[in-house]
Amino acid sequence: MSHQPLIMLGLPKGSLEESTSKLFAKAGWKIKQSSRSYRPVIDDPEIGARMIRAQEMSRYVEDGFFDVGLTGLDWIIENNSDVVFVCDLIYSRASNTPARWILAVPAQSSINRPEDLEGKKIATELVNTTHKYLAEKNVQARVEFSWGATEVKVPELVDAIVELTETGNSLRANNLRIIDTIVETSPRLIANRRSWENKEKRSKIEAISILLQGALESEKKVGVKLNCPKEKLDDLLQVLPALYKPTIAQLSDPEWIALEVVIDEEIVREIIPDLKKSGAQGIIEYPLNKIIP
Repeated sequence: MSHQPLIMLGLPKGSLEESTSKLFAKAGWKIKQSSRSYRPVIDDPEIGARMIRAQEMSRYVEDGFFDVGLTGLDWIIENNSDVVFVCDLIYSRASNTPARWILAVPAQSSINRPEDLEGKKIATELVNTTHKYLAEKNVQARVEFSWGATEVKVPELVDAIVELTETGNSLRANNLRIIDTIVETSPRLIANRRSWENKEKRSKIEAISILLQGALESEKKVGVKLNCPKEKLDDLLQVLPALYKPTIAQLSDPEWIALEVVIDEEIVREIIPDLKKSGAQGIIEYPLNKIIP
């Protein structure tokens, strides 16, 4: 008799696949999969998993095939799915900032605002959301589904596109100009409503949420340890931003103390030299796996 996991987890196949696997590993779960497999194995007997395209994920979570899944806010909106929003996880294949679905036209186009699209043709994968956007603008335009390579379809095949962008590099490479942002999106951990009402399943889903958020938060920070003479403590505390309160411990030498603090990685290069000048010794910087508030 095969073991039945407590929850079935939906993992996104495609652009988020690698970054999702890394995030779960940092949170404490190792995901094993082959390049052609849609049935990954997780080192947790309470979790079963399948991989599916993010575009379809919210429908399968809503229907109950998955108890919990990861997909973008854009596809939840596009599918009009009735699911529980467990948490927002701002990560992607290229950055830790939200991505945008933008309305774009060729750089030399006479189209400068959404209203100029009246009677025009738009290509996108995000058809329903684009229709809703145009309706809010009182614009009548033809929206056709694009199977990919949407940027190359203007101006020969369509007048404009609605496309996902993180860095804007592809738009610039194809000489496109942004007119407006349709929607901002980032990955969401979502749950089936019946599963969320199940006490045991909800507890597991909440544990996954806590650890994933902790792993993501730790990517922006590092830990710093150091020793210093007691007489230099006030000077060292002046170097640290007011937000960061260090842990202070007495060393075996009564005249010395140890400090440990978590700080933003982007400012550590500025703080460490100043700490050294203020009397710190034995400074150690180390990476973090998770930060749980």
